[in-house]
Amino acid sequence: MSDFVSVTRDGRIAVVTIDNPPVNAVSFHVREPLLQALVSLRDEPDVAAIVIACAGRTFVAGADITEFGKP
Repeated sequence: MSDFVSVTRDGRIAVVTIDNPPVNAVSFHVREPLLQALVSLRDEPDVAAIVIACAGRTFVAGADITEFGKP
C-alpha cells in the first residue's frame, strides 16, 4: 500500500496498520494511503470487518505539527 500504511487479512478481517514512527503522527503521507485503504476495503464482499491498528508502542498520537497552517 505505502511506506506508512499496510493491509493484511486474517480470514474476513482486514487489518490496516499505520506505521509512522516514532508516535504514528497522522500526516498527509498517512492520511492519503489510509483513506485509500479504507475506501478499497469498504466495498469488498469478503471483508466483514476492518481493524485500524498502529505499529510500535502508540496508537495515533495526533497530527503532524509540521503541517499546521498548511493546506
